[in-house]
Amino acid sequence: MANNVEITILLDYYGEMLTQKQRDFLSYYYNDDLSLSEIAENEGITRQGVRDAIKRAETLLYEMESKLGFAKRIDGIRDHLRQIIDCAESINAYNLDHGLSREINETTVRIKSLALDIIE
Repeated sequence: MANNVEITILLDYYGEMLTQKQRDFLSYYYNDDLSLSEIAENEGITRQGVRDAIKRAETLLYEMESKLGFAKRIDGIRDHLRQIIDCAESINAYNLDHGLSREINETTVRIKSLALDIIE
């Protein structure tokens, strides 16, 4: 299952760098949950031909991620943004317990809002 999610994510990042057939086959297989036999029947080729095309496309996706690292970088950015949100919540909690500065409250709310906008 983890491999399916990983391929789907990589397809989102690097799919345009594949041929239309490769994108289609990966999408049918991973997004539409079609079997190799179903794809082969729909495309008029052998099951082995579909399997080979999917394996080649998967290899290309992994190579692109290895060289470019977009998915890994975005995942790291999301992790840091979650940490920023946690820090803003800690600052806000401290502020509530120790003085209630309106400016601090508004700023932490803004920080959390901006971070959440980027994550989504």
